[in-house]
Amino acid sequence: MASRCWRWWGWSAWPRTRLPPAGSTPSFCHHFSTQEKTPQICVVGSGPAGFYTAQHLLKHPQAHVDIYEKQPVPFGLVRFGVAPDHPEVKSYGAEDHRALEIPGEELPGVCSARAFVGWYNGLPENQELEPDLSCDTAVILGQGNVALDVARILLTPPEHLEALLLCQRTDITKAALGVLRQSRVKTVWLVGRRGPLQVAFTIKELREMIQLPGARPILDPVDFLGLQDKIKEVPRPRKRLTELLLRTATEKPGPAEAARQASASRAWGLRFFRSPQQVLPSPDGRRAAGVRLAVTRLEGVDEATRAVPTGDMEDLPCGLVLSSIGYKSRPVDPSVPFDSKLGVIPNVEGRVMDVPGLYCSGWVKRGPTGVIATTMTDSFLTGQMLLQDLKAGLLPSGPRPGYAAIQALLSSRGVRPVSFSDWEKLDAEEVARGQGTGKPREKLVDPQEMLRLLGH
Repeated sequence: MASRCWRWWGWSAWPRTRLPPAGSTPSFCHHFSTQEKTPQICVVGSGPAGFYTAQHLLKHPQAHVDIYEKQPVPFGLVRFGVAPDHPEVKSYGAEDHRALEIPGEELPGVCSARAFVGWYNGLPENQELEPDLSCDTAVILGQGNVALDVARILLTPPEHLEALLLCQRTDITKAALGVLRQSRVKTVWLVGRRGPLQVAFTIKELREMIQLPGARPILDPVDFLGLQDKIKEVPRPRKRLTELLLRTATEKPGPAEAARQASASRAWGLRFFRSPQQVLPSPDGRRAAGVRLAVTRLEGVDEATRAVPTGDMEDLPCGLVLSSIGYKSRPVDPSVPFDSKLGVIPNVEGRVMDVPGLYCSGWVKRGPTGVIATTMTDSFLTGQMLLQDLKAGLLPSGPRPGYAAIQALLSSRGVRPVSFSDWEKLDAEEVARGQGTGKPREKLVDPQEMLRLLGH
């Protein structure tokens, strides 16, 4: 008879457990007991990569899978890493962001888009962010979907966010909504080192941004000179995206669209061929007041195209700088190999190199690329490799205690984990709180409050 099962555990006192943090993997460690003939499998990280891998591993009729998570709630980026007005789109993760490595990035008024997204989505570690939205202009360094998501949240009229609440289409936190209601940001620039053919966002997000209520796009037709001929040979998705940019930049809008843009009180624009060199301080040196940009030009063709400086500089005044130039995973533990340059665990099809029985999936396996569907396919492959190795007898043998060993360790340190049934209680509480305001849920953002509700 099949005895496959799975359990999820979150930590109520994570820093005391000395286990690898979720998001820095997910990594997957297999333990096989020759006494019970039951594969004891540990999955670290309960985001999409973790759950998809566990799902595939449970194809083994005797598998026992435990999923561990540093947060007291599961689901990773599905809960914390998506625009709250796009609950149907889940498309980014990883534990850390890439630093700008330019002077001035430590100034108040500069933060990562990842932290900003975590703030309005209720990620506990980002609730102290307190972004200052009292400025007129914000600059986002990056031209991907995350950058567009952040720009859209910054420029969406408060009344429109309220309307989304009424139809239960957003779970933005109460605190973030209060700050956004008071925002004075009227213009958002999205800056990229290369040109229109190299933007990383997709057409769906671009189209929604172009049609954003109360906002108008600003695109310089000069950036699109000669582009019509270049897009003839590019793949269809890229061609459609570039054609939409080209039409928006160069064609005169119809009467209705022209009237809408004329009445818009906010604006957003794409600044191409610009590379950040320095965050400029205010006269008193206390916060960010602008970004110094190097003007660039493109060299090379196709995938080898790169931006090189022309020698010209320009300053872009602003009061808020958000970095959205990419994400990276963190090292898990000194015993686990890690390529700090690429931000991945060296692996072959998910098998961690030189560590039999250890596997990885998600962005720590392949780097920060793709969306949830990509992660699903990738995670299934990792699970398939593990099951193949198990069947072939390639995994370390001998008795393995599985969760019993972890349970004893936690007990010895006074750590009481949060179970999946505990999470279901928190879930019910969030849904109940959301009903009072017409939201799908009001996220709990304070881990201590979560533990009090659970009686921990």
